[in-house]
Parts: sequence; C-alpha cells; structure tokens
Amino acid sequence: MFHKNQLKLYFICGTQDIPETTTIQQVLKEALIAGITMFQFREKGDTALKGKDKEILAVELLQLCHDYNVPFIVNDDIELASRIDADGVHVGQDDQSVNLFAAQFQDKIIGLSISDEDEYNQSDLTHVDYIGVGPMYQTVSKQDAKLPVGPSMIPVLRRYVGDLPIVAIGGIQIDNTNEIMRQGADGISVISAIAQSNSVSHTVRQFLQTVE
Repeated sequence: MFHKNQLKLYFICGTQDIPETTTIQQVLKEALIAGITMFQFREKGDTALKGKDKEILAVELLQLCHDYNVPFIVNDDIELASRIDADGVHVGQDDQSVNLFAAQFQDKIIGLSISDEDEYNQSDLTHVDYIGVGPMYQTVSKQDAKLPVGPSMIPVLRRYVGDLPIVAIGGIQIDNTNEIMRQGADGISVISAIAQSNSVSHTVRQFLQTVE
C-alpha cells in the first residue's frame, strides 16, 4: 500500500544522470542503504538505454529496490512497467492519459506531474496517488523542464488537491529543502544532487535530516 511517507526522499535517476566514474547500480545501492524512500527509473535523453538493454537494467534496479523495501517507479513507460511488474508509474502532462495507465495497472502507485493551476484544471486525479509539483528552481537535469514555479506553488495547489500527497521536484538542494517543506510538501524528489554527489550516503542523510 502506498503511503505519503514514501515520498519523503524520492530519488529519480537514469544512466544519463550518473558520473562516468561509477554506475547507476552503485549509486542506487548507496542511496538505498542511506535511506531514500522511493526510486523512479527515468531513462531519458540521447544516451538513454532502449529496448532490451533498458529492460534488463530496470529489472536489476527493481530487485535492488525490493531488497531494501523501497518502491520502484517507472517514468513514462507503461509497457516496461507492466512487463517487469514495477510498483508504479509516473506520468507527465504530455504522456498517455492516467486513465489508460490505471486501466492496465491495478493496485499500483500512479504519480502525475502538475506545474500550475492550468495543468491542475486539465488533469483527472481520479486514479492518481500523488502529484509532482515543479520545477521548484532552475534545473539542469531535465532538458524539457518548464520555468520554475517556486515553492509558493505548493500551497496554491494544496488548496485544490486537499490531502493528496505532493512531492516537490526541480533544482532541489539541501539548502533550499527547508523552504519547500515549510510550504507544505510531503517530500522532495531529487536527481542530480544525489546522482552527482561525491558522497551519496552523506548527501542522502543530510536530505533526510532536513526533510524530517
């Protein structure tokens, strides 16, 4: 069963986010040991793995997450998520409709990206377990990222979604996490601050202390 506490420190990563000196398996394992609460496999960009290679890696990372009882979410690839029996999917406004995912994906976690009130008004949240709100700040991890909406967007959307869990995303660092949590987020999602860290375990622990 999904609980909003699983969004506390949500690590998002693909091979494109990892320094050449290490592997995604090593980074994820270190992050899991240190205490991340959810993981999203987001394989995007020119260097991204495709087809069978992507699936083989996804299965490996799924198993790693399950070794530490952490949910494994697939970004924007319903077919892959179905084939490997992932714990859930995360979709954006430009992805296939949430209803299509929900029809194929029973008892799984579904996350939806919502940047602002306009996107909220276009969204059907019937089957959605949490929303990802952002980008909070300027981000280099997503080539297609929109302009930052800032932490003040969290209480704006909170008025509409009530108790539906909100996880913040985009340009999040340890020194701006406090402000995000003060605005009412249930957790933060982080890409480069963890993936590019010189000490993944230290960074994860710092984030967890700040969030809590």
